[in-house]
Amino acid sequence: MDILKILLFVIFGVFLFGIESLGDDGLLVFDYYKETCPFVEDIIRRQVEIAVLKDPRMAASLLRLHFHDCFVMGCDASILLDSNDEMRGGPGWQVLLGRKDSLKASFDGANKYIPSPNSSLETLIANFHEQGLDVYDLVALSGSHTIGKARCLSFRQRAYQTSAEEEYDRYERYNSYRRVLRSICPETGQDQRVAPLDFRTPARFDNHYFLNILEGKALLGSDNVLITQDHEGEITRQVWSYASDQTLFFASFVKSIVKMGNINVLTANLGEVRTNCRFTNH
Repeated sequence: MDILKILLFVIFGVFLFGIESLGDDGLLVFDYYKETCPFVEDIIRRQVEIAVLKDPRMAASLLRLHFHDCFVMGCDASILLDSNDEMRGGPGWQVLLGRKDSLKASFDGANKYIPSPNSSLETLIANFHEQGLDVYDLVALSGSHTIGKARCLSFRQRAYQTSAEEEYDRYERYNSYRRVLRSICPETGQDQRVAPLDFRTPARFDNHYFLNILEGKALLGSDNVLITQDHEGEITRQVWSYASDQTLFFASFVKSIVKMGNINVLTANLGEVRTNCRFTNH
């Protein structure tokens, strides 16, 4: 059993004791577990700290879990994220609690709503807009790609296909970075090999993601298009702002991730506490 599975087992084990006895009025609150499990946040924070110390990729995994849940089934993983990024150098924020797991699981929904690593800018904007998030949220939340890794399968197209924008570019920045990616990810096979989303500081949550984009060194195609397909320049200006001001990026990220955390919220009888987070209870 890997670290993430162990962590989720501990956390959801805590949730299962007493949660159903709450007088659930359908509201999200900061002290949702105050009466039934008053130390739950301390327990989870400690377990997350231990997991991240053992494997820094855990911080990125929890962010990805939160993002996927919010876009598809409801933000039931939010408690895992409270102050989590702060451990890797990023901002902390308080999380309203009381979310339930979805009563259904949808593989088709995941494929429909979660942007692919090769999405166009138009597709990204449409995906986020469908969830009530705007372009500013898209750029701010994309900054979470400053931490974590991606499989070869996710960036192979980025490594071997040259866009019209890159062909036009007179500098060697794209070619040199592409050579690095090709050394990690062959044109066929080795799909499970990985590369850091941010080669500068792969285990730190900072604003280097935006510096990477400006230098043509974004790992995923869906990151690169924030610049190459931004024909009006609005996104490019936002990227420049975050690249030059980490404090501004952190403030924007917190605002957007809290906003995202309120997407498709399931409370009271609209959801359930799953005994196995991979499957519904019935």
